[in-house]
Amino acid sequence: MLNDLPDAALYEASALPGWTRAHVVAHVGYNARALVRLVEWARTGEATPMYASTTQRNAEIERGSTLPAQALRHLATHAAVHLDVEWRDLPGAAWAAQVVTAQGRTVPVSETAWMRTREVWVHAVDLADVSRGVAPSFADVPTEVLEHLRDDILGTWARRGEPVDVSGVRGALPDLVRWLTGRGRSRLTTTDGDPVPELPRWL
Repeated sequence: MLNDLPDAALYEASALPGWTRAHVVAHVGYNARALVRLVEWARTGEATPMYASTTQRNAEIERGSTLPAQALRHLATHAAVHLDVEWRDLPGAAWAAQVVTAQGRTVPVSETAWMRTREVWVHAVDLADVSRGVAPSFADVPTEVLEHLRDDILGTWARRGEPVDVSGVRGALPDLVRWLTGRGRSRLTTTDGDPVPELPRWL
């Protein structure tokens, strides 16, 4: 996906308001580094949070979005390889070790595999460039990933005390998940004819 975009496209607007594609790529790269810190936590027993703070995370992404195209691509590629190596070398017993996500949730480090899957698929859609024929959509995401995303998002809101009832919303699964992630409500309807409701923030 990233390799299909020319350098100039990286500095154009992404599907996320306020973010260029370079912001998205930087975020995905730094997310891999943040997950490496959780894997190191599981391996060593020493707490190494994903980010020092929300401010630090946001500043990191802003700086990353200004990198030259080659450096940005290098960041995304090498951070992903580093995470794969850390997963590969993590002892079997350590996969059950408890770590804390950026949202403050305590989970086994095995959860990082899903966390990474979620980031990569959702943000691949955010990089779409229809004018250049690079146009992945939620319809291109595997059904099992869409189902897990739907359940993950609804579960997140329920844990926060903000449950969302989607039983009255009608539409294809890719469109439903697109809406749940905050990326538009087109092609969705409701059984009672009311507008599709506003949603809480997901992450």
